[in-house]
Amino acid sequence: MKPVTLATERLVLRPFEPADAPAVHTACQDPDILRWTSVPSPYGMKDAEQFVGTVVPEGWRDDTTYNFALVSRADGSLVGAMGLVRLGRLHTPERQAELGYWTAKEHRGRGHTVEAGRAVVHWAFGDLGVERLEWHAEAGNEGSRAVARKLGFHMEGTLRAKVVHEGTRRDVWIGSLLPSDVPGTTAPSGAAGAPVPDTTPYLPYPG
Repeated sequence: MKPVTLATERLVLRPFEPADAPAVHTACQDPDILRWTSVPSPYGMKDAEQFVGTVVPEGWRDDTTYNFALVSRADGSLVGAMGLVRLGRLHTPERQAELGYWTAKEHRGRGHTVEAGRAVVHWAFGDLGVERLEWHAEAGNEGSRAVARKLGFHMEGTLRAKVVHEGTRRDVWIGSLLPSDVPGTTAPSGAAGAPVPDTTPYLPYPG
């Protein structure tokens, strides 16, 4: 997929570039980002260079992962990162994706991540044809959950012992967002994102 750029009142959302590596490295020294996200810990400059130079362009090229740098329109500083990951095999009928994000410490508390999230959500439903968007965060990550709630995600529960962090299995919160949850968004199929009745006969899973 050809990379795209989105714009909001205060931000430009664009694919990361090699020149962003120093800013990404600096942001990812923050203990909260290391604690609550899946970035390598400790986070070195080589990690940042690989992310912006390899991971990001490969994700766009393969049409599987779409990572945006959230850049301030006022001064060009890196505000944070936001990405969409397709769930399941590419172009399967499920048409689901997962939204993830982090915000640089000095930019928190100003609503930037919610602002960016609204743009990405509309792009996901309108242009990518996503029909169900998920949000996951390790249980206890109240900041991430607050952003998800403001974006309209419905909290669906807790996945027990879902992830391993620092050698310990930890619970994960999960939420979902459908096109019908977002005003002004029209689903690409079905009734504006409403669940479509499944008329497929039940078949036992082959085991």
